[in-house]
Parts: sequence; C-alpha cells; structure tokens
Amino acid sequence: MHDLLLDTYRAALAGTEAGRLTAPHLDSRPAPAFILSVGKAGAGMLRAALARFPGVPALLVVPDGAAGGPWPAGVEVHEAGHPTPDARSVAAARRALSLLGALSAGQEVLVLLSGGGSALLCAPRGVTLAQKAAVTADLMRAGADIHALNTVRRALSDVKGGRLAAATPARVRTLLLSDVVGDDPAVIASGPTVPSTTTPADALAVLDRFGIRAPAARAALGSAGPPPVRTAPTEHRVIGGGRDLLAAAAAHLRARGWPTVILGDTFTGEARDLAAFHAALIRAVQAGGGVHPAPVALLSGGEATVTVRGAGRGGRNTEFALALALALGEEGGVDALSAGSDGVDGTSGGAGALLTPDTLRRVRAAGLDARAALDANDSGALFAALGDLIPAQPSGQNLNDLRVVLIGARDRVLDRT
Repeated sequence: MHDLLLDTYRAALAGTEAGRLTAPHLDSRPAPAFILSVGKAGAGMLRAALARFPGVPALLVVPDGAAGGPWPAGVEVHEAGHPTPDARSVAAARRALSLLGALSAGQEVLVLLSGGGSALLCAPRGVTLAQKAAVTADLMRAGADIHALNTVRRALSDVKGGRLAAATPARVRTLLLSDVVGDDPAVIASGPTVPSTTTPADALAVLDRFGIRAPAARAALGSAGPPPVRTAPTEHRVIGGGRDLLAAAAAHLRARGWPTVILGDTFTGEARDLAAFHAALIRAVQAGGGVHPAPVALLSGGEATVTVRGAGRGGRNTEFALALALALGEEGGVDALSAGSDGVDGTSGGAGALLTPDTLRRVRAAGLDARAALDANDSGALFAALGDLIPAQPSGQNLNDLRVVLIGARDRVLDRT
C-alpha cells in the first residue's frame, strides 16, 4: 500500500501545480506594468503569468533553491530565508516596496502570493529582524497557529497587513494560493495587499495568550499607530487551496476503484488531538458504521500544530501519524499517509510519514519506544529509523497538509487474489 499512498500524494501535487492553478485566472485584461510573485509557489505562478504576459518586468521572491531557471531578462530573483526570515527577506521586502512605489496611478501591478510569503517578505517595524524572528520562533514553539502568528507579524511589519499595497499608487490585483484554513486573503502571506483585520492590541493579546515576554515587540506594539489608508483600486482572488489538493487525491484513488470520502480541508489544532479524532472515525468504520463501509479511503486536509515540549524536532505530519498509530494500537489495521503539500514537514527532516497495520509491532521489534518518541516530539526520527519517513523535497507549492487513510486495504488485496 505504500506505493498507492505515495502515488496518491504525488498525483495530488501534480494536479495542483502552481502554474496549472494560476493560468485560468490570467484573463484577457491588458498586461500589467509589473508582476510581483512571492511564496513557495512563486516560481510556478510567475511562469504562468509570464507565459500570458511575456516581457513584463517582475520580481520573484522564493525560498532557497526554489527559483529554478533560467528566467528571462527583466525578472529579478531573490531567494530569502524560510521559515525564519533573514537579511535577504528584508532586502526583498524593501526592494518590493521601492519597485511598487515607483509605479504610477494609471498602471496596474499583478501580485501573486502563496504560502511562505510571511517569512520571505519581511520588513520589521519597530523591532529588529532578530527580535521579530525571536518572537515568531517563540510563538511557533508554543503551538500558535497561522492566524495567531500572522496577527503578530502583521502588526510588526512595514509590508504586511496591506502596507505593501499602500506603498503604490497603482491599481493592485492579487491572485492567491491559500495555505490557511478558511482561505482568508488577509492571512495568506500575512496579507501584504489586504488591509489588516487585526490591530496591535490583538497582537499583544496573542503574546499574552501564549505567555511570550518579548519586551521589544510589546513596546513596539504599544506605540503603534493606525495602518495607512489606501484609496487606489485593489482586487483579490483566491485561486486554489486545500480543497483542490483533496479533490486531486480523491480523483486518483477513485480512478483506482477506491470508495473515497473527503472529510474536509479545515482541520486544525494539535496533531495529537486530530489523530484521536481520526482514530475514532476509523474505529467506527471498522465496526461497520461510520461515514462509509470498508474498504474506504478517508481524506482530510488543513494544518495541525505541535507544541514542542520535548527535545525532538517536531513535525506536525509525523506527529499526527505516530499519535494515530498509538491511538489505534497494534491491531490498528490501517495504511495511512500524512504529509505537507509543500514537501517539507516543519523541522521533522521529512515531508511526512507512512503508517502500516504493523507499524507499532515494527517499532517494538526495532527496540524503539513509540510513546517516548511522541512525548519527546521526536516522531520524525522514529519514522526515519523504520524507513517510513517520506523524504523532504520542496514541491513548489503550499496548500496545507494531506492525510490519507486506507481502511480495509489488506482485506481488499486478499479479496483480489
């Protein structure tokens, strides 16, 4: 079943390739004066735009190694830090502000945004880069979700929360690939072209909720003024998200005869809690009830969080997979995959992990301790030792996570022999 699961993952990525999702939304309007493409899917989105608007000057901002190439003359490429912003992120943000600020009121800029843009385009406001990176890292370790993270990052930025759009008199048209539950344009890449829906007071409340001291950030938030007001026309359109990822995976499985149920693309919360919920659904199906009789494939999306308390490296998808195995026990009886669509599962060292019905038995046979690994947030190392860690390989997109559970897979194979 490993091959079917991995093929489903690859098919979901191929079916939601960034350029493929972008091209249909590049309509017959006149070419823009400039294109800015930022995020993990930035290269694919920009290639689609340049195929429609050849010769238009552009700025591309992507993580290290994601630029590809070659690019035509007129395309300026910046690789920058992710998930932690660095000096290159600041340089890219200042360059974007400068280039968009040089446009005129009669022109239009096409902005292409995808997940990862929050770190890649970083212009600290009231704090140093190191101070902003520290508060972001503290929030991530505390288990803050993307909404909480971006509430703070927007308030400490000269580019997020609509400030990038406020820097140009030109019309701004934004196409977005969503990596956030709910597909809110103000949250995707921290909304550089969308007026902020939160305030510095909200950001202070986030720091309080997660117990983050961050004195410099608190001082900056306490003295922050109102955001700038933009009067030039703006347009935003979300052109892809987790629903597309699940639909592509489902199409692949159904074409191979698997009854498939999409549970939804809005699952959030601690990876362990999501695993417990999925385990309850699996048991219901195995008992002859639930959402669909076995054999069946259950698909879900969204993005879990991990509150790192141990000495391990975390990884929301590997943690979900290990917690699911433990919740089901040694007689769990399912094959499953949990992986990030960006091809990188946080700091786990992989893209995600695979489960088999005998995962826990193999763990025990190898002299490993699954519960200890989970308690230490070291699930990635355990799956690597089993050979079930999906190798990390940036995919050039970011549409949240994909979870696939095959119930009754082994019985199905026996029935066919």
